[in-house]
Amino acid sequence: MRRRTLIAGGAGIGAALAIPGGTGHAATTHRTPGFPDVIDLPDGFQPEGIAISGTTFYVGSLVDGAVYRGSLVTGRGSILVPGRSGGQATGVKVDARGRLWVCGAGTGGASVYDARTGRALAQYSLGGSFVNDVVLTPQGAYLTDSDRPVLYQLPLDLGAARAIDLTGGLGEAGAFNNGIEVTAEGRLVIVQMLADRLFSYDPRSGASFQYDLGGATVLQGDGLLRRGPYLYVVRNSFNVIAKFRLRRTSAELVEEITDPRLRVPATIADFGGWIYAVNARFDLPAPAPTDTYTIVKLSA
Repeated sequence: MRRRTLIAGGAGIGAALAIPGGTGHAATTHRTPGFPDVIDLPDGFQPEGIAISGTTFYVGSLVDGAVYRGSLVTGRGSILVPGRSGGQATGVKVDARGRLWVCGAGTGGASVYDARTGRALAQYSLGGSFVNDVVLTPQGAYLTDSDRPVLYQLPLDLGAARAIDLTGGLGEAGAFNNGIEVTAEGRLVIVQMLADRLFSYDPRSGASFQYDLGGATVLQGDGLLRRGPYLYVVRNSFNVIAKFRLRRTSAELVEEITDPRLRVPATIADFGGWIYAVNARFDLPAPAPTDTYTIVKLSA
C-alpha cells in the first residue's frame, strides 16, 4: 500500500509521504488545459453529493435541496434546481437518459429531475430517516438510509418505490450505512461509516457478506466510486480517499490519496483520469452563508 500526497502549485508537482510498510514515491498532478484544479461553489452552499455526465457536474446542497450545475471545463455554473424551505440533497447520480436522481437526506425522501431543465419528474416520500446515497443499476436506483436498516429501490420507469429490509451486519443499528456502489457483476457495495466495515449485497438473492479488508480501515467512509476493479472510499474527516482493489470476498488497500486542498470531502465522481472531490467541510462548528466550498480535481 502506498500513500500519495498531492501538493498544488504552479507546476502541479506533489510529493508522496512514506509510511510504515509502504513505499514513498513522487506523485505529479498535471494541469489539464481549460480544466481548473479547483472549482468554486456558491458561498454557504453546504455541498454533499456530486455526479458527472460528460464535462458537466451536478452538486446537491444540504441547506435547502438545491442542485448546482457547472462545467468541468470552465469551472462556471449556476443553480439548476432551486432550493426550498426544508429541502436537503445528499447523494446524486445522473443516468444516460439525462435524469438526475437525488437523495433527500433528513427529508426521508428522494427526487428525480430533468438534468437539462431542472424540472421535477418524480418525488418520493419514502418514510426514511436519513436517505443518504444512491447508485444506478439496470434493476433501478438503490438508496441507503443511514439511520434505518433498509435500502430503497426506485424503478427506472419512475414507478412505485419499495423498501428492502437489511439483516445481519448490514442491518446493525448505529453502523451508519452510507456510500453505495455496484460491481460489474451487479452486487451492491455499501460502506458503514461508523462501524468501519465494507459490505457486499446481492439485490437478487438478498445475500450479503463483509469484505475482508486485510487490516485496513474504512472508518468515516462516505462516498464510493468504482473504476474497473478499484473502489475509492472517501474517508471524510480524515481527508483521505482510500483506493482498494476489489476481489471476490476481499478488498486490498493499494493507495491512500491525500491533498492539502481536501477539507472534509464527502463524495467523488470521475472524468477521464481524474476524480473530483466535493469539500463538504463538515468540521465547521456553525455553517454560515459566507462559508466557501470547493470541488478539487485529483489524479485517479
